[in-house]
Amino acid sequence: MLRKVYLSVIGLLGASNASADWTLNMPRGVTELSAETYALHMQVFYWCCAIGVLVFGVMIYSLIRHRKSPGAEPATFSHSMKAEVIWTTIPIIILLILVVPSARTLIKLEDTRKPDMTIVATAYQWRWHYRYQGQDVAFYSSLARTSGVARRLDSSIDPFTVENYLLDVDNPLVVPVGRKVRLLLTSNDVVHSWWVPELAIKKDAIPGFMNETWFKADVVGTYRGQCAELCGMDHGYMPIVVKVLEPQAYAAWLASRQPTALQSADTN
Repeated sequence: MLRKVYLSVIGLLGASNASADWTLNMPRGVTELSAETYALHMQVFYWCCAIGVLVFGVMIYSLIRHRKSPGAEPATFSHSMKAEVIWTTIPIIILLILVVPSARTLIKLEDTRKPDMTIVATAYQWRWHYRYQGQDVAFYSSLARTSGVARRLDSSIDPFTVENYLLDVDNPLVVPVGRKVRLLLTSNDVVHSWWVPELAIKKDAIPGFMNETWFKADVVGTYRGQCAELCGMDHGYMPIVVKVLEPQAYAAWLASRQPTALQSADTN
């Protein structure tokens, strides 16, 4: 019984943290939008730090300077118009400084015009289906078998020995580097969410609706994410993997996914 409890706890922890790097900050990402998002995040963070230092500095100074032991006399004024104007004007100025770059980035996030390619992603409990528009390519992307076996209570497999535990799939989404990819998101059952931090994308897949987003990866590599919406029993076992390839490698992969190529492979 204790062994089953131990394995259950390990599985829950592994659902989000196993084989993942522990960081104290959001990732910078590999797209132009992710870099802008990171810059906005850091700008707000620095403003918060400055405000925190100022506010707590004044509080600590006041506590020490006006403590009871030196015999300080309490103030007799009820309010200060100058202070009220200052602490109202400064936050307005800070918000105005932040609103311009934030609005510019938000507009870019929704600008899905003129894509180089379009992919329809349909969520299921608990896997993803990808269909490349204009190409005869479509496939399901499910949790990799290695993770699927290891997550079982009686598997006798240490999840931390499995590479990319719960963050690997059998068929990743493959896209070319430097191309604008328009992603159309919907769901076949309940609400899901397509989330890949390094692409700066977190968009809901809703039954009966078609949401859209886009990304353009500037660095070749493999980027991992998960469904970020509680979607049922196996929510923690619905990873997303995006593989970004050079144009030549992508063209070769696309050719290998065509029905004639798949039939030839099955015949051989």
